[in-house]
Amino acid sequence: MQEIERKFLVKNETYKTQAQSSFRIVQGFLNTHPERTVRVRIKGEKGFLTIKGKGNDSGTTRFEWEKEIPVHEAEALLVLCEKGQIDKIRYEVKVENHTYEVDEFSGENKGLIVAEIELSDENEAFVKPDWLGEEVTGDVKYYNSQLSKISFSEWG
Repeated sequence: MQEIERKFLVKNETYKTQAQSSFRIVQGFLNTHPERTVRVRIKGEKGFLTIKGKGNDSGTTRFEWEKEIPVHEAEALLVLCEKGQIDKIRYEVKVENHTYEVDEFSGENKGLIVAEIELSDENEAFVKPDWLGEEVTGDVKYYNSQLSKISFSEWG
């Protein structure tokens, strides 16, 4: 139940031509405490409830528990969430042995494109495609829970 991931900004939209799939994600947060977040998500036609713990010093590793729930329950829980929903299109791009999840945000976070890659070990080697930009792993302002509070459009 440990999640190990690295997060990067995206330089251009080349990833779209390489994507194997894409779908819309709408999510809100029932709790955005620094020690834990509780997220409700509708991903395509499925609902999910996710709890994430505080990350380690590098921001690469943290506790994650996720459970699929019926979409109608996710829709009901979204009504209870804190202010500020996240709306994005996720593209899944396979690059050799890994899959990048590239999130193109809309709404108040329009203009932000972030790619994440999940790893089995913090030091695992992976290929960085040419559309990958600056690494922002561990930078809290890029966490979805923070983007729901202080959106990309407010960064100035």
